[in-house]
Amino acid sequence: MKQSGMKTYNLEEITDKHIGKRGTSKREAFENELRLDLLGEAIKQARKQRNLTQEELGRLVGVQKAQISKIENSLTDARFETIIKVFKALNAKINFNVELLDQTVTIA
Repeated sequence: MKQSGMKTYNLEEITDKHIGKRGTSKREAFENELRLDLLGEAIKQARKQRNLTQEELGRLVGVQKAQISKIENSLTDARFETIIKVFKALNAKINFNVELLDQTVTIA
């Protein structure tokens, strides 16, 4: 079967072209936003697995239901301290990876 002459691109190439190359402020903002979306989704899934409502989780953490909703939907830049409290309330283990130059440091 003959190809139609279309070139394929990987995600990195498309992101470089339309968002910016790694290291640029626009690319960093884009990638940080993606990570916050993943964090919010992880919190939402863990809350549901624990059969907690947003209101119940908020009470455990000491924040309003609206704050939990904003965190889950990545609508706010929540304080790191609040995020830690949320994971503690969910009895969830969290790991962070910090990338330094060409090394990866894992903080468990």
